[in-house]
Amino acid sequence: RKMLMAMTRDIRVIMIKLADRLHNMRTLGAMRVEKRKRIARETLEIYAPIASRLGIQAFKYELEDLSFKAIHPNRYAALEKAVKHRRGNRKGLLKKIENAINKRLRQDGLTGKISSREKHIYGIYTKMKQKRLSFDEVFDVYAIRIVTDSIDDCYRILGALHSLYAPIPGKFKDYIAIPKANGYQSLHTVMVSPYGVPIEVQIRTDEMNQVAEAGIAAHWLYKSGKVQKETSNWISGLLDLQKQAGNSKEFLENVKIDLFPEEVYVFTPKGKIIVLPRGSCPVDFAYAVHTDIGNTCVTARINHHYVPLQTQLRNGNTIEITTDKKAVPNPGWLNFVATAKARSSIRHHLKHLRKRKARNLGKDLLDKALHAFSLSNNTVDEERMAALLKEINLKSKAQLYQDIGLGNRMAPLVARQLAPLLDEPDNSETPLGPRNKGVRPLGIVSDEGMVIHLAKCCRPIPGDRIQGIATAGRGIVIHQPECSNISEFRNQPERLIDVQWEPGSENLFQVMINVVTVNRRGVLATIASSLADADCNIDHVDMDDRDGNTSLLEFLISIKNLKHLEEVLKRIRTMDFVLKAERKNM
Repeated sequence: RKMLMAMTRDIRVIMIKLADRLHNMRTLGAMRVEKRKRIARETLEIYAPIASRLGIQAFKYELEDLSFKAIHPNRYAALEKAVKHRRGNRKGLLKKIENAINKRLRQDGLTGKISSREKHIYGIYTKMKQKRLSFDEVFDVYAIRIVTDSIDDCYRILGALHSLYAPIPGKFKDYIAIPKANGYQSLHTVMVSPYGVPIEVQIRTDEMNQVAEAGIAAHWLYKSGKVQKETSNWISGLLDLQKQAGNSKEFLENVKIDLFPEEVYVFTPKGKIIVLPRGSCPVDFAYAVHTDIGNTCVTARINHHYVPLQTQLRNGNTIEITTDKKAVPNPGWLNFVATAKARSSIRHHLKHLRKRKARNLGKDLLDKALHAFSLSNNTVDEERMAALLKEINLKSKAQLYQDIGLGNRMAPLVARQLAPLLDEPDNSETPLGPRNKGVRPLGIVSDEGMVIHLAKCCRPIPGDRIQGIATAGRGIVIHQPECSNISEFRNQPERLIDVQWEPGSENLFQVMINVVTVNRRGVLATIASSLADADCNIDHVDMDDRDGNTSLLEFLISIKNLKHLEEVLKRIRTMDFVLKAERKNM
């Protein structure tokens, strides 16, 4: 983490660290096998991708090969032997292809320096593994590079090659018009030669070739600053990740995500190109444009068609994002976003949202507790509050409210400390207990997933009587009063919070139901269809054959309230093969 932060201040830091790591990898032989493999894995996961992100391909290839050799020495040796054996057999055919290309370029009055290139061993291994190809399928691709004087000549050479050999559809890539994030530029094409083997060709200018080989280091050779600009966009993004990450582990995880080399190129409605990792979705796009757009995005359109937010983006897509100022990031987005910026921004916002909800809840709970002493948050003596904050090592009332909201402090006990010494509560009941009639209970709209949670043991739903339990670190957990899991709290009345359902909730709530049926084909499908007709979602189902004649079906369903549940059970009980249908006991 320190190294990457130093890199954001001076790019030469990472150049020195990469050179140092390359030297270490070249001298790994003297170390113990376990240490050698640990260093090699770290190099493969962090240092080689950073070299790639900065465009320093020579470093990347050697670091990958040395790491591969240390982790899988036998596989490396086998591939190295196969490459050396096949290299001699290729020379004659490769020379014929180069001569044919040279001849065609001279006929068209074009000049270009032609050279053959060979995939490095780790590159061959990963391609074999990822695409499940044999060594022959990977190695029998003839790779040629043509370096010329100008961008205009690059495109003219491309035309000459396509008139010489037939191009393979879908294999052409124009990285000159749309450079990679690390500044790499080149034309890529794959053609079929008369000898039946595919030919991969890269066409670029001398400056592009230097950038492809030296990456960020080429900035000092060419004064255009293009490489520096492309790379600095990624480096400056590290600062945002650093600010939003909760700890070093989370920061490193986010950086690893952002080192993926495969990218997609998409457009804003105004035609600006946005480069994202492959697998990105509209939420990643929204955060790439601006954090505020990501935080408030509600819908997305790809090429003028509305799509789900988890839709994967493809090259050339035009993305439009609709925002709503009242919208907030959904925790579920973390299941499908691909970029480090999106992931860290969502986590950062949710942390702040949880703290804000905890503060609001804690303030409400303390206010209700203070009512027992004929006080409120607004009438508490400021000196007494300051003394209490000092005693418990908190800097502000906001921190106190947050602690109460998260269940780390009990509101009745805090209220007693804030009340004048001679005062006693207005009644002998617990200030927030279920029998306190003087204060309106806390309203529950849904399981907010932040500081209010619905217990999964008894799964309360609107219409049920409910009881809140203050739980350290989690806030308030809502149970049914009859739930066996709250019996242990009867002797801790300060943890009991009086709560009630807010009317008019449109949320869905999960509940378990048991259905005993006669064994018959199609029973599950019939019940599932009936549940769907009753506007009820099935989240999970278990089936157990009780004996040869009957089965027990256990459904986890999402419904609106107790009345909705009763309607669902009534519908199921009318089926002739159903022996019993009821809510699962707590």
